[in-house]
Amino acid sequence: MFDLKKVVRPNILSLEPYRCARDDFKTGVLLDANENTYGPALTTLTEDEKSLELNRYPDPHQIELKQQIIEFRNSQPNKFLKDFEKSKLKPENLCLGVGSDESIDLLLRCVCAPGKEKMLICPPTYGMYSICATVNDVEIVKVPLLYPSFQVDISSVVDKVVKDSSIKLVYLTSPGNPTGKLLAVSDIIELLEKTLAANWQGLIVVDEAYIDFTLDPNSKYSESVSTLVNQYPNLVVFQTLSKSFGLAGIRLGITYSSTDLAYFLNAMKYPYNISSLTSNVAKRATSLDSGLHIMAEYVANTIEQRQLVLDKLQSIEGIGRNIGGLDSNFILVEVLNKEGVPSNEVAQQLYNTLAVDNEVVVRFRGKELNCTGALRITIGTEQENKILIEKIAQVLKAINK
Repeated sequence: MFDLKKVVRPNILSLEPYRCARDDFKTGVLLDANENTYGPALTTLTEDEKSLELNRYPDPHQIELKQQIIEFRNSQPNKFLKDFEKSKLKPENLCLGVGSDESIDLLLRCVCAPGKEKMLICPPTYGMYSICATVNDVEIVKVPLLYPSFQVDISSVVDKVVKDSSIKLVYLTSPGNPTGKLLAVSDIIELLEKTLAANWQGLIVVDEAYIDFTLDPNSKYSESVSTLVNQYPNLVVFQTLSKSFGLAGIRLGITYSSTDLAYFLNAMKYPYNISSLTSNVAKRATSLDSGLHIMAEYVANTIEQRQLVLDKLQSIEGIGRNIGGLDSNFILVEVLNKEGVPSNEVAQQLYNTLAVDNEVVVRFRGKELNCTGALRITIGTEQENKILIEKIAQVLKAINK
């Protein structure tokens, strides 16, 4: 049987959450937090900025924002959800962080004892998992994604965690980065259920930074597994407002988990980690009457442009397959040498020449596992995509002379 107390580090289980000035009272003559009561040291403030009372510490709990986020996710539950009313998300399922990177690090510190316990990743994958593990002195175990499908090797992951109880976390990205491939939800469910059945005391973490690019406006269901965290106590899901919402600059990450685990994560986080400015923008972006419609429009535009860009690129001599999926706001294409073979040398040359001489910046990913010769290309605006295609054609023509 899954026991969260065997997963969370003992020092975190006994952690007494910090009580801050805004836990008890939020209105009145506030002289309890050593704030500057004269206001912000700015010559001018917009009316919106004045309403935020920037001289005051922000809300440490962000319940209103969390409520909007869960209403959005609950409106399109995962089709594997068995009992919606019993399992639907609540604000208590969420912990907010300064981008997904804080979420990744916070969970590692909550679960993995430095120098003793391990985490498992499935390359090719997001590089911050390894960096956070190294910083926290957590050993990394690797089980590569199956190739060429870039799906989870379920049997190998289960075998690893069952044989090594010191592995406490399995980090997955869906859609993947750099693969752009959605992991089969049925595979994630199978992994959750098999590890529970094997009595593994650890967590399956699914990073869904790009999940909204899989949204189907005609479906009442979503590919996101965030609505399943009350159904599976060993599931944790990360999301962000950086991608589909176009808000990378406000740095807001979201962790979905069981309410029990979310309690410990919220106890660990810094009390005022989400600023009033970030919260204000995030609430506007996740509001049903404005932000969500704009997000959906931008996602639809990106999906349309993604296919157009891929079609145009693959008509250029020297561009090979899209080796990843079509589930994100980017594609992962091969760059070929004169013999038609994927080449890191040519891809690196194309990448550098585009950036230095043409001011078009993409990402070289050829050193990632099973990504030889690959460039990861973000889908831009129609005009940006037109420039991208023209410049790639020109540079490759010069390289292949």
